[in-house]
Amino acid sequence: MKLNVGGIDRGARIVVGLGLIGLTLMGTVGSWGWIGVVPLLTGAFSFCPLYTLIGLNTCPLEAESK
Repeated sequence: MKLNVGGIDRGARIVVGLGLIGLTLMGTVGSWGWIGVVPLLTGAFSFCPLYTLIGLNTCPLEAESK
């Protein structure tokens, strides 16, 4: 599994994921807020399967090593 999520992208995914999960736990949004698990995990592991499918890479370290 090659890394394909870079620093700013990774941070934004983690913040959005935690935000959605937090809003769900507070009851502000419905159960759809659990979708925040997806950006949280993709940010935590620096890997996004969708990026692989469309050929996108925001990780500068992996882009330089090719």
